[in-house]
Amino acid sequence: GSTVGSNLQCNTCKKTYSGTQTHLDLVASSGSKQYDESMPLATELFRTPVVSFLYERGWRQNFVFGGFPGPEKEFDMAKNYLKRVLGGKIVDASCGSGMFTRLFAKSGLFSQVIALDYSENMLRQCYEFIEQEENFPKEKVTLVRADISRLPFESSSIDAVHAGAALHCWPSPSTAVAEISRVLRPGGVFVATTYIVDGPFTFLPFVNTFRQNMMGIAGSYFAVSERELEDLCRTCGLVGFTCMRNGPFVMISARKRSS
Repeated sequence: GSTVGSNLQCNTCKKTYSGTQTHLDLVASSGSKQYDESMPLATELFRTPVVSFLYERGWRQNFVFGGFPGPEKEFDMAKNYLKRVLGGKIVDASCGSGMFTRLFAKSGLFSQVIALDYSENMLRQCYEFIEQEENFPKEKVTLVRADISRLPFESSSIDAVHAGAALHCWPSPSTAVAEISRVLRPGGVFVATTYIVDGPFTFLPFVNTFRQNMMGIAGSYFAVSERELEDLCRTCGLVGFTCMRNGPFVMISARKRSS
């Protein structure tokens, strides 16, 4: 739906959030004039105009070297996990330039698609790509700037959350997945793709130390096993974990327990 000139007020805290020409800005610092803060390096990288512009113009295509099948194939794989929630409301979390947002919207499989990202420039690219497409169902799509660790949705209000090639970029995957679990309806589905970096040396103590240091410096997370990702989902309240792998690439799925 349209967000141009829109203002929203939180019913709880009464804070007013504003909308730009391209998206609703629902981060905690929305509307601030002087205050600003930076996120970890991995997050800030995707906020730059250059990376936002290049994401669908060469950047994402390189993911094939990590075993990613490509957007259309990944979309088909995700649909298999999302069958139980077709017709509902889906959030494309860390949507980037909207590659999967557009596929979800054009498929007609969901009543509403929420494109969510922390990067203002990614959302602008998403908006531009949507504007360029003929006969695109714009009324089904809402662009939202928000923090994955502070989702601006009521508890148990979302049918599905998709996160394509994003989990490894989140500053705190556990906080993010816990938030996703909170906003999912009972029976709602979480589908994500990421990398697994495993091998003969991953059991060595220094590997985990190195990984923790990387998370602290760059804000990037990488899993070393499928069991680790399953444990992440389980501890955040999700059940029915499944995964498919192709080299480092993995697509995982889990759901919120039904009432």
